[in-house]
Amino acid sequence: MGAFSFLSRVLHTKPSNYSKILVLVSVSSGGLIAYAESHSNNETKIVEQSQPEPKRKRVVVLGTGWASISFLQDLDVSSYDVQVVSPRNYFAFTPLLPSVTCGTVEARSIVEPIRNILKKGNGKIHFWEAECLKIDAKEKKLHCRSNIDENLVGNNDFSLDYDYLIVAVGARVNTFNTPGVLEYCHFLKEVEDAQRIRRSVIDCFEKAVLPGLSEEERRTNLHFVIVGGGPTGIEFAAELHDFVHEDLVRIYPEVKDLAKITVIQSGDHILNTFDERISTFAERKFQRDGIEVLTGCRVVSVTDEFINMKVKATGENVKVPHGMVVWSTGVGTRPVVTDFMEQIGQTNRRALATDEWLRVKGCEGVYALGDCATVDQRKIMEDITSIFKAADKDNSGTLTVDEFEDVIEDIIISYPQVELYVKSKHLLEVVDLLRDYEGNKQGEIDIEGFKLALSHVDSQTKSLPATAQVAAQQGAYLSRCFNRWEQCKRNPEGPRHFKGSGRHEFRPFSYRHLGQFAPLGGDQAAAELPGDWVSMGRSTQWLWYSVYASKQVSWRTRILVVADWTRRYIFGRDSSRI
Repeated sequence: MGAFSFLSRVLHTKPSNYSKILVLVSVSSGGLIAYAESHSNNETKIVEQSQPEPKRKRVVVLGTGWASISFLQDLDVSSYDVQVVSPRNYFAFTPLLPSVTCGTVEARSIVEPIRNILKKGNGKIHFWEAECLKIDAKEKKLHCRSNIDENLVGNNDFSLDYDYLIVAVGARVNTFNTPGVLEYCHFLKEVEDAQRIRRSVIDCFEKAVLPGLSEEERRTNLHFVIVGGGPTGIEFAAELHDFVHEDLVRIYPEVKDLAKITVIQSGDHILNTFDERISTFAERKFQRDGIEVLTGCRVVSVTDEFINMKVKATGENVKVPHGMVVWSTGVGTRPVVTDFMEQIGQTNRRALATDEWLRVKGCEGVYALGDCATVDQRKIMEDITSIFKAADKDNSGTLTVDEFEDVIEDIIISYPQVELYVKSKHLLEVVDLLRDYEGNKQGEIDIEGFKLALSHVDSQTKSLPATAQVAAQQGAYLSRCFNRWEQCKRNPEGPRHFKGSGRHEFRPFSYRHLGQFAPLGGDQAAAELPGDWVSMGRSTQWLWYSVYASKQVSWRTRILVVADWTRRYIFGRDSSRI
């Protein structure tokens, strides 16, 4: 009020020492209002000048999983208008889902509300609890629908425009179109899945102790079958074994000898993505624990009473009675991703194809991360001629060892498969690629020899596994690209450089494997860590505890998880159906 009172007095004053008055007052709207009085025409002119902020690019993120959270935590939100769309308003620490199924860890201990995580943006990140139904790549528009109770007032459908879209919706369970799987099997992808499994396990025991059942019926009700011998299936089998033999046998002593756990694996070994030593150790431990492992068996169909499977070695069809089945055999695309892939011509694929910078191929401004995407690494042989020309500085038509050494670092950065090739061959120096068949270094090499030296490199290209570790690294990488993009005003998609200034301002994504764990029950675990180091036993279980506690996204969940582990050691697991 003081400013406006002062302004009023000035406008009604006729000064004698000057012919014009100029007063600038800043108002809450953010603009400047200029007032001027001129004695020449005795008219007051008011000019309003606004200074709007430059429009920020809108970044829409689909999903609240590992990739999305990693991207949002590191993104400079002051440079973008960021909006997040997801049907769940929390982040879940999915590696602990098997522990939730048996009450080792409570469901709320592994989830963090998404709005708590987004607080760091000081309200600059907007979250909408809804499911994206369709991506309109041509119009750069999303069609969404809220999953909130329809009895509440207001329209559930809405649309969002985007400048950049981050698709990180994860994946769903791949049933391979096996009959009966959707109707009679449990899955283990979401927190709700783990809670349903927990209730089902208790139901099986409660049913088995009812009077009037035969022993065969009790055995059937207490036969727990896990289809899939990957990390998730094996960890659940181990957790279930501990739950049954450490807690439930004391509560249901009349059926303590009837419970059985069976793992069905189509391959020759369980944990076939791990080191062979870990796979063998896991099979032997399961054998000692009484967990049956059926390898080389393919499930043909599932009914409410039986699993029909085919033994690959003999071709025999076998029926296995069950009380509960958990299906854990890989991942498939979600409907919104499948529809989007058809729009952009990526049909008959298991996931969205991206380039090395995680940009969806054939679609401008769209990036894909995590389980819903796969990186199509560019083949080095496609660029071999341009690489040779860049390395041949004197245009002699041949490369010396020194010229090759000058360019090899750039090659490894742009084509990660080169580094994999070097490691797989156990070469001490990259320049060893220039050795001849007798192992002698050649003084120079021509284009044909250069091609021959690198001809097998592309065979080292491997698809990245659908793990939380990959998704988190991709999210962190893409956020660095976006932050760097805003600073230097250049596209994060490249271009690829082999010489000159500014090279590798946006390096392609390169996954760094930090190891993986396989908890096997009985306070024993196996670990495959960098440097070809394999660890197994009780000490590895404590390493697993420390790593998983440290990887929680907040101190709240970290404390809750450690408290749950402590409670389990003191009081055992909770056997209530809740």
